[in-house]
Amino acid sequence: MTIILLIFAVAAPASADEAGLRAIIAKFATTKNFQATEQVVRELVATGDTSVERPLLALADGNLYFRKSDSGVFIGSETGQVVNLADPLTGEAVGEEAKAAVTKVRVNNSLRRTIRDVLGTLTLGSDDPAVRLAAAETMFGNPDPDAIPALDAAIEKEAVASVRAKLQQARAAAVLQSDLPEAEKLAAIDLIAARGDRAALSFLTGYEARAEGPLKEAAADAVTKMNASLAIWAAAQNVWYGLSLGSVLLLAAIGLAITFGVMGVINMAHGEMVMLGAYTTFVVQNVIRTSFPGLFDWSLAIALPLAFIVAGGVGLAIERGIIRFLYGRPLETLLATWGVSLILQQTVRTIFGPTNKEVGNPSWMSGAFQLGELSITWNRLWIMVFALAVFFLLLFVMKRTPWGLQMRAVTANRRMAASMGIRTPWVDALTFALGSGIAGIAGVALSQIDNVSPNLGQGYIIDSFMVVVFGGVGNLWGTLVGAFSLGVLNKFLEPYVGAVLGKILVLVLIILFIQKRPRGLFALKGRAVEA
Repeated sequence: MTIILLIFAVAAPASADEAGLRAIIAKFATTKNFQATEQVVRELVATGDTSVERPLLALADGNLYFRKSDSGVFIGSETGQVVNLADPLTGEAVGEEAKAAVTKVRVNNSLRRTIRDVLGTLTLGSDDPAVRLAAAETMFGNPDPDAIPALDAAIEKEAVASVRAKLQQARAAAVLQSDLPEAEKLAAIDLIAARGDRAALSFLTGYEARAEGPLKEAAADAVTKMNASLAIWAAAQNVWYGLSLGSVLLLAAIGLAITFGVMGVINMAHGEMVMLGAYTTFVVQNVIRTSFPGLFDWSLAIALPLAFIVAGGVGLAIERGIIRFLYGRPLETLLATWGVSLILQQTVRTIFGPTNKEVGNPSWMSGAFQLGELSITWNRLWIMVFALAVFFLLLFVMKRTPWGLQMRAVTANRRMAASMGIRTPWVDALTFALGSGIAGIAGVALSQIDNVSPNLGQGYIIDSFMVVVFGGVGNLWGTLVGAFSLGVLNKFLEPYVGAVLGKILVLVLIILFIQKRPRGLFALKGRAVEA
């Protein structure tokens, strides 16, 4: 009987007569035991109408009631001594009743399991491929030999290749729980092993423990091969996490590569430039939410130039007001910019408060996708693309523009550049503003993956200095290689020693490396190096 109902659930039309559905639902008011309730559940599923999912889920959650006065069945939610009632098919509110006026339809764990299984089968007939895919995944995780005929029927009429593959895997899992011939079970093991993910590995590992003879050997062989394959995927996942972290470090450090690497200024307020960019994004999104909600997906594009202007303007003011009097005095520069960082933090804390601020992800930066066994989030991917775009744009400015030529001339020999008519004070000021502005647009990107708070920049300042020193002071290519190298190294160390100890080990390794190569990976001659 169960098999017939399951087959009918898949083959039935997408919708049934509403009056007929309500007549079946009304039977919940007259059931005397769990077996009778289960029969009503299966009768609903046999209609093949996906709208019965609502009352069945309510029953599984213990939220299905019937009214004593007229035996009407409703979905209910209790509020004190009152039960709010909703239509079981549409979910629309239909009033309320005192708790004493209604009775809850009783359910136990066995009935809940039945509901879960039959709902999975019911959704195999959905018009939405995503729903069918989810149903196949559910049935793979909860294999039932009784569902094999229903799965066969679904596979036969399935037109979407990806959904068909998942249905075949669900059938294979059910076959291994059945009493079908050994040859069919061996084929099922191969099919599940070809799936290759951790869910398949977990399933076959459990099956191997209770299997015997050739089936046990086949499962063990499949588990061994899958473990080797997943180890490679795990290493690839760590590489991706490392590159993702490296792109974040690159964004945070690339501005510092100019202010520290090119100008020789130890700017302890660099992290606060990042923080200002993140808060600029917060303000832009707040304005858009309240006044122009339709532009939310464009919020980051609007925030980018504004963050560059805000952070660059603050950087220009710092250079003209403080830094220009301290060139050649690194300790005083460090102390002065550290004081500026505290002032900026407290200013932001006074204006926006000390708590974290919410910065939303546009739709195109939300979610994730699978590439084999790699899980890649869209926000991290876009940040990596953005970081590389900023890097190559800055490289173009440095190498292909008159201002970039002047900047490099001042770096190589300040006195000679001045004697050639280059206004070195303004080159210094605009270079510092450029580095600060880039830190500001880095804050826009970092607001998508980190908490926006007055302390945001403090989490990146030390890592930024490590990247610049490791890559080579003043060398942009060194900053790129250093950021990605340290990111990957961090992610490979973390599983073994933890995040904190991993950072400490990276720092120790950099110190040892600098002992051998004081100028970093890519040495660059300039006044910061020669001083």
